[in-house]
Amino acid sequence: MSGIRGGRRARGPGAEEIDLSEWKPRTRLGRLVASGEIASIDDALLSGLPLREPEIVDMLLPGLADEVLEVNMVQRMTDSGRRVKFRVTVVVGNSDGYVGVGHGKDVQVGPAIRKGIENAKLNLIKVKRGCGSWECACGTEHSVPFDVVGKCGSVRVKLLPAPQGLGIAAAPTARKVLEMAGIKDVWTRTTGETRTTINFAKATFDALRKVNLMKTPDRIHVGVREGEE
Repeated sequence: MSGIRGGRRARGPGAEEIDLSEWKPRTRLGRLVASGEIASIDDALLSGLPLREPEIVDMLLPGLADEVLEVNMVQRMTDSGRRVKFRVTVVVGNSDGYVGVGHGKDVQVGPAIRKGIENAKLNLIKVKRGCGSWECACGTEHSVPFDVVGKCGSVRVKLLPAPQGLGIAAAPTARKVLEMAGIKDVWTRTTGETRTTINFAKATFDALRKVNLMKTPDRIHVGVREGEE
């Protein structure tokens, strides 16, 4: 087994456009999006309907960038001999509050990357950002609003609010996921087998997902007493 690091494949302005003219929706959510009844990605995520077609994300959130975190070669012995497949870990996002992590497998690298990108789009979430650092309290959406812990396998990733200007204090895998989500300043603390890229990326993604599970006010004032500004 051997790992190969990947790189970013930008799909912003000027990138090749995805042709959706031949898309035939197969799910209820897809039909609602194609008919125009659901016109935003927020409405699609809040609809309660499962996201099972990557074309929904392509239509409602164009300009997503994707980055290959790792290409891993997996070998398996069978009765007919040794079989080799490539497992790819991918992160997609728009660096402004939306991110997804996925993986794909295939006997060739190219199809594995495409499967990984589609899987990441199906796992897309909206990240709730804020300013929960007592050192800053600016009220802008540059960090996370509070401490949160994400888990996957043996990996534990803790995200802590940081003041503006600090940057992303994290290992490369977690940094790429946080950058894609639009997080600009954050402290991180990790434990476990972080060399396993797929678990490290998923643990970071799980931490971002858990931020959405807690209710927060529109603006968090840290260190400000009631009645004071």
